[in-house]
Amino acid sequence: MLLLTLLSLTLIIWILATIDALIGFRKMDSLEKAEVAGQGQKLSVIVAARNEEEHISQSIRTQLNQTYKNTEWILVNDRSEDHTGKMMEHLKSSDSRIRVIHIESLPEGWLGKNYALYKGCQRATGNLLLFTDADVLYHPDAFAKAVGYFEKNDLDHLTAAPNLSAKPFWLKAFVAFFLFGFSYYKRPWLGNNPRSKTGVGIGAFNMITRSAYEKVGTHEYIRMRPDDDLQLGMMIKRIGLKQRIVTAMTLIEVEWYQSLKEALAGLEKNTFAGLHYRISMVLFSVFGVFVSQVVPFFTLFSNNQAVAILSAVNLIFLAFLYVMVTKKMTRFSPWMFFVLPFTALIFIFSILRASYLTLKRGGIIWRGTKYTLAELRKNTLR
Repeated sequence: MLLLTLLSLTLIIWILATIDALIGFRKMDSLEKAEVAGQGQKLSVIVAARNEEEHISQSIRTQLNQTYKNTEWILVNDRSEDHTGKMMEHLKSSDSRIRVIHIESLPEGWLGKNYALYKGCQRATGNLLLFTDADVLYHPDAFAKAVGYFEKNDLDHLTAAPNLSAKPFWLKAFVAFFLFGFSYYKRPWLGNNPRSKTGVGIGAFNMITRSAYEKVGTHEYIRMRPDDDLQLGMMIKRIGLKQRIVTAMTLIEVEWYQSLKEALAGLEKNTFAGLHYRISMVLFSVFGVFVSQVVPFFTLFSNNQAVAILSAVNLIFLAFLYVMVTKKMTRFSPWMFFVLPFTALIFIFSILRASYLTLKRGGIIWRGTKYTLAELRKNTLR
């Protein structure tokens, strides 16, 4: 029977994924437990922002309040159409450690954010670089603990999973599901395994040495990748450099999106990219998520005893893994597991929606600029 075969296969997958996560999470430290660094090497914080007037002042002020003082900021105004540039200049006038770059036009063959970060690095003078976003909030000890952890472990790259805050219930459920899927699909803990070539990077916090940044080819190498943060981490591991991923649930916080509608719109730019712009990968992903994370909830009530038992065991391992990921990577309630089949369906919708819109538009629209599918595909692997 096909259903029994599929449930058996998904059960094997969840058993292996659970064991993998149990081992992996044990090797993932909490940045909160790190020692605070002294005033050592200079840290250059590079923030690229486009139309971020609502968030940038609060974000930068939490950074200026850091206990780690040997820091400079390069704020890059990426063709903003609001008052982001003016707010950057105002921040600059309040602190001599801030420098501002205004980008008026985008060169051909570059995504806006990637070009802005690249230009920011050219102005940075520190040997330690931090790429972060304009809506991230920091605890005063975040930089000091990150630099302390970085130096203690002699790293080339450190990325931190922040607390992704959300207010509406269905947005919380969707974010929790997204992190759940990200964890079992990308297996971020492999970044902490020196024998693994699988790496990870998170846009809210990517700290890297200047020498490592130059070795991987800078943002010029990934200039057409909308998932630049992830790609940066992957390149670090690919060439054998030392990487760590940590959690920072109380040190770093970002409100990813304000509504579920915004989340679906935000995922338009990188969902299809994460599937390498291949329809076959889209169909495989949709089928896999539906069979493994929707079907067992309904077949649990099957009249076929074997199907019902297999469904129940699937759900036990699925729940265990979901709760483990939720407790480690979020501050949400693990009870959201009970709406998992619905958030899985929303996620499937987001994949189909993003892929359809990318194909219909012939590309993606990101930060007000359209990038054609042809040039995106051309630069997927360089």
